[in-house]
Amino acid sequence: MTKAEIITEITKNTGLNKEDVANTIESLMETIKNSLANKENVYLRGFGSFIIKQRAEKTARNISKNITMIVPANSIPAFKPADVFMEVVK
Repeated sequence: MTKAEIITEITKNTGLNKEDVANTIESLMETIKNSLANKENVYLRGFGSFIIKQRAEKTARNISKNITMIVPANSIPAFKPADVFMEVVK
């Protein structure tokens, strides 16, 4: 399902204006993105959590050049679904 399909579905279910729903979805995604960029986790009860995971520094190999390099530690965004969400999907 694409973002446009989600907007259409919400519009059908609520009777709200399509532009208003699109603006709300965009605002939600921007807020989540900004929170994660500021190292703040986002918790949506009954849905799941958008969290920042820390990846440790590791050694990697470039096989074509036959060299070893260090990949520095970094942060990545992750989604952890709530138990209620998992039960519905199962």
